[in-house]
Amino acid sequence: MTTPEPQPDHQPDPQADQQPDQQPKRVFQPDFLTELFRNPLEPGYAAAAARKAKEGEPTGPRKWITSGISALTLVCLGFLLVVAYQQTVADEPARSKARDTLIEQVQKRRDETARLQQRADTLGKEVSDLRARELGGATVARLRELEAATGLASVRGSGATVTVGDGPTPINPVTGERNTTARVKDTDLQLATNALWSLGAEAIAINGQRLTATSTIRQAGEAILVDQRPVTTPYEVVAIGPDDLADEFSDGYAGRFFRELSAKYGMSFDTGEVDDVTLAAATELKLRVAEPSAPPPEPSGSLPPHSKAAEPRTSSSEGGR
Repeated sequence: MTTPEPQPDHQPDPQADQQPDQQPKRVFQPDFLTELFRNPLEPGYAAAAARKAKEGEPTGPRKWITSGISALTLVCLGFLLVVAYQQTVADEPARSKARDTLIEQVQKRRDETARLQQRADTLGKEVSDLRARELGGATVARLRELEAATGLASVRGSGATVTVGDGPTPINPVTGERNTTARVKDTDLQLATNALWSLGAEAIAINGQRLTATSTIRQAGEAILVDQRPVTTPYEVVAIGPDDLADEFSDGYAGRFFRELSAKYGMSFDTGEVDDVTLAAATELKLRVAEPSAPPPEPSGSLPPHSKAAEPRTSSSEGGR
C-alpha cells in the first residue's frame, strides 16, 4: 500500500515571492485642494446639464414663465441703474459747487496770509530802522549779531547742503500694506542738524524753515513737521558755517550713517558746498524769558506820605507767565 503525501498546513503567501527591496505601495487619501483641482465643476452643474440635454429646452407655459421672470429681472436692474445714475448726476452740481467754494476759500485765505505777511515784514523793517536810529552804531551791530545767531534775522554766507530723500516704498501683495522703512524719519533730520551744529554751523534751515534754539522736528503720521510746518521729500538741509563743513559732515558719523541707509534701503543722499546762500529769518519766534540789560536807576527821593508805591503791572503776553 502506498501512503499519501502529507498536505501542507498553510497556503503559499504570494507576497513571500516578492523581492525584499519592493515596498508596499502607500495610498494617500485626497485632500480638499486636490479634490478641488481634480473636479473643479460642482456636481450639481453637471447634473443640470445632463437633465437639460435629456429633457430639452422648456416649452409651453414653463418657457413663458422663465422668459417673463428673466425679463422682469432685467427691467428691475435697469430701473435701479437709471435711478442711481440720475441721483449721481443730480448730486454732482452740489458737490462741484461745494468743492469750488472750498477752493475759493483756501485761495482767499492764502492771499490774505500773504498780504498780512508782507505787511508784517514792512512793519518789521520800520521797527528795525527806528531801533537802529535810536541805539547807535555799536549797539546795533551787536544786536544784529545776536539776531543772526538766534534766528531773528536773515543771514548770508557759504557753507554746506545735505539732501536726503525717501527710498522705494513697495506694497505687500498679500497684506496690501506699504513698507515705509525706506522713508526719511524725523530722527534722521535731527541727526543731520545736530551733526552740522557740532561741526560749527552758524545757521541751519530745512526746506527753507530756519531752525532756532526752540525749533522742533517731529513726526506726525507719515509727515515731518519743522516748527509745526510740514516739509516734504527731498529734504534739503542748508547750513552756513566753515568752508570744510560739507567734507567734515560727509566723513563723519552722520555721513557714514546716511550712506548705509542709502545702500540698504535705497534712500537718496548727497552733500555739497554752497558759496553764497541766504537763509531767511525764523517765523513766529516767541521770547519766553527777558532780563534787563542794566539795573534800574535809584529813586531820587522818598515818596510823599500820602502816595503809595505803584503796584507792579503784569503782562498778558506769553513771557509774563
